[in-house]
Amino acid sequence: MTLLDSFETTPLVVGASVASAALGARYLIAAWQAFKAHPPIPRVRRFYYGGFDKVMTRREAALILGVRESTVIEKIKEAHRRVMMANHPDAGGSHYLASKINEAKDVLTGKSKGGSSAF
Repeated sequence: MTLLDSFETTPLVVGASVASAALGARYLIAAWQAFKAHPPIPRVRRFYYGGFDKVMTRREAALILGVRESTVIEKIKEAHRRVMMANHPDAGGSHYLASKINEAKDVLTGKSKGGSSAF
């Protein structure tokens, strides 16, 4: 191989390198634009920070049970059962939280207007 042969292949290698770099950059730019186009995913808060209101509202009751305010009664009862099992006083839970969970179910099902907690 002579010096002349290496000068003939160098432009080919340089051209291929520039072309692959350009295609890679094009792909990265398209991927970045697609990433920026998607809205950010909100972080899910596991707990509601704050205390209880004096008179329970439908919004607060829905937050306690983890349902929407317009949820059907069957789903409210299912959510009440699930939350109550996790916080029942016989299983080491708090009597205060159990009364608030029961009050939340009553408010959402329309059995009371709120404020019926024993505490």
